[in-house]
Amino acid sequence: MLLVAIWIGTLAAGIGSVWIAAALSFGALARYTQHMLSLAAGALLATAFLHLLPEAFESQAGAHDLFLTLLVGLVFFFLLDKAELWHHGHEHHHEVAAAAPHHHAHEHPQSHAHAHGHAPAHDPAHAHAHKPGSWAVLTGDSVHCFGDGILIASAFMADLRLGVIASLAVLAHEVPHHMGDLVVLRGGSGNRRMALVKVSLAGAVTALGGTLGYFLVERLQDYLPYFLAVASSSFIYVALADLIPQLQKRLSARETIAQIAWLGAGIALVTLVSGLAHAH
Repeated sequence: MLLVAIWIGTLAAGIGSVWIAAALSFGALARYTQHMLSLAAGALLATAFLHLLPEAFESQAGAHDLFLTLLVGLVFFFLLDKAELWHHGHEHHHEVAAAAPHHHAHEHPQSHAHAHGHAPAHDPAHAHAHKPGSWAVLTGDSVHCFGDGILIASAFMADLRLGVIASLAVLAHEVPHHMGDLVVLRGGSGNRRMALVKVSLAGAVTALGGTLGYFLVERLQDYLPYFLAVASSSFIYVALADLIPQLQKRLSARETIAQIAWLGAGIALVTLVSGLAHAH
């Protein structure tokens, strides 16, 4: 019975948050993509620095080991992105050369925009443009969701009501993250449905974490701070390497104020949810 409750809680938090994020990202708010980028960047940074890392440092794990894990995580996601960029760039080079050699004239001026996913969607030479952060965000999301599952399982095993509260808290703070994930993945492939499937699969890892947590909660508890540090590194990397560079454009004063306001809203949202979770 307790394991079923853990499954319900973890699936509601893991996949439910993805579907709510999709409704916000692809529904009425879809026209405000730039605002969603700002919101997501703020939410990812706030979650890493105000929620995940503090939780990791509250454990018995040493600060040096946790900072080392964070650094290794950042370098790992950088290298992962490099490998993916090289792979896609190599394929793209041959595709463009075979299809239309005259496109090479336009390739260099747009290289910076291409690197950050700004290439025009209507340009066939950039139809397969790679957007950095896609694998990083999925890997980080999976690790984070696995950690969430262990946390939820731990809460359920302590008290059923605490488990429900933990599930709701995880669902709430995952929504802004998944909005960022969907923006990153949709920007990379242009396929809304595939982005939703990928992020949903990452969200489903929450149930795996919950199941393992149920059976091995005491043993895995020692590794939880390191899961949190790795998840933090993925969110920091995606926010700083992918989302924020897209926001670094020359804008009017009004647009800049709106951008900062949405960034602040993402930070405030996570801070509020994190505060409510800790209050319980």
